[in-house]
Amino acid sequence: MPFRGKWDDEDVKHLLKRTTFGARPQDVAHLRTLSIRKALNELLTDEPAPPPPVNNYNDEKYTDDEIQPGETWTTSINYDGMNNGRRRNSFKAWWLGLMLNQNRSLREKMVVFWHNHFVTETNMVDNALMCYRHNALLRQHALGNFKELVKAVTKDPAMLKYLNGTASNKKAPDENYGRELQELFTVGKGPGSHYTEVDVKEAAKVLTGFRNDTITYVSLFDPGRHDSSDKTFSDFYGNTIIKGRRGPEGEQELDDLLTMIFAQDEVARFICRKLYRFFVYHQIDADTEVSVITPLAAVFRANKYEIKPVLRELFGSRHFFEANNRGAIIKSPLDYTVGLCREFGIAFPDATNYADQYGLWLAVQNQASAMQQNIGDPPNVAGWPAYYQEPMFDKIWVNSDTLPKRNVFSDGMTTGSIGRNGKKLLIDVIAFTQTLPNPADPVALIDDAVRRLYMLELPDKDKEYIKTSILLSGLQDMKSDHYWTQSWQNITAKPDDTVNKTNVTRKLKSLYKYLMNLPQYQLT
Repeated sequence: MPFRGKWDDEDVKHLLKRTTFGARPQDVAHLRTLSIRKALNELLTDEPAPPPPVNNYNDEKYTDDEIQPGETWTTSINYDGMNNGRRRNSFKAWWLGLMLNQNRSLREKMVVFWHNHFVTETNMVDNALMCYRHNALLRQHALGNFKELVKAVTKDPAMLKYLNGTASNKKAPDENYGRELQELFTVGKGPGSHYTEVDVKEAAKVLTGFRNDTITYVSLFDPGRHDSSDKTFSDFYGNTIIKGRRGPEGEQELDDLLTMIFAQDEVARFICRKLYRFFVYHQIDADTEVSVITPLAAVFRANKYEIKPVLRELFGSRHFFEANNRGAIIKSPLDYTVGLCREFGIAFPDATNYADQYGLWLAVQNQASAMQQNIGDPPNVAGWPAYYQEPMFDKIWVNSDTLPKRNVFSDGMTTGSIGRNGKKLLIDVIAFTQTLPNPADPVALIDDAVRRLYMLELPDKDKEYIKTSILLSGLQDMKSDHYWTQSWQNITAKPDDTVNKTNVTRKLKSLYKYLMNLPQYQLT
């Protein structure tokens, strides 16, 4: 059922926090002027491919003689142990930078979704160029046709190497990809999925013949390595027989395999469940399966596996905006780190200072990695457990190791202790507070800061404690709001009063540190 309620700031915040990394105030204000239909159109708009990553990695120990500083290394097919690790770091920094600088578009969130779905690991692929090309492929198809994406991923050089496709041949078909194609990528392991071990073995035969060119790192079909026998599948697939083909026509068997798989209704249901868990809530009960997943899957099939109609239906639904779905997901490390930087308007160097820019992007990426979400390197072929591991799901993100690291990160962003090569990242607490409607009123300031940063309300007694113990601390009787009002107004009225500015800055840093350390800030 479509959402037909009043379209307000809280609705927009919820939509943005789920579909982008954080809800920047300027984006909330913009989408608030649109209807929900137009807002979704904007979020689902296709974007051109971003400029590729560049050589930011020359240092006293290494100089890339082929690629000039600031130029992209993705044009090079020459790689060795010296440049590969540096280029891999450049790739990860670049990717994190795209999240930080995303437009009002769903694309970057969808790239992470597909990365978690079609997992590859840079440590195992061990070729920065193939990793970049794989990412570009996911980005190209992120909001496109799912069946086309599956076909592209199947022949992708990084995936061929990651799941042993390059080693598969007619004498020894490797079952890795044939298994994951079904178990993880298409029909899944849900209640309606009953493929068999025979199906895995037959799919592996279909997929023989693909290999990578070890010079250009593109994939090829080698007919001499292809099993050209007929392949017979189980009754789950209607006892389909894929006719064996010889020579270059053997590659067409992949199309037959995908046609057979995508004829199963469970493909649409499986992907819609994953989308729901990623964007809405981890638990899918019987009612949600019937009232949300089944209709979404029907939309998916009716639109021949185009992803946009499904997302438009999901994000435009009344169910998506229900109160119990707001502030109900624990932020992933990427949502936590990138969202913080975007919502607080953290300043990064521009492209003319690419070395520091990439260095600081990588600093944020390293922080997310320490919190157990290392982009490019999920823990295994199934992706990050928080997206699938019952019954914990997103609770996995927060534990005795990662929660203190989250607090260290948010604290560090208020003190300037996080950076790289002497450059620091820092929340400008004065500038951020000036964007709030009425910062001179301590009650309004706290109300508005809570509203800006949280999806859940903070009890009044907690707000009162924050006011007296932080904003009014050290002031006469600590209960007279006008003391804060005067201090804040003096920021502009008496800019040369460094003692006052230092005092106000200190209190605001304490305020935002405190708010970000509360449980409500962990939720999106």
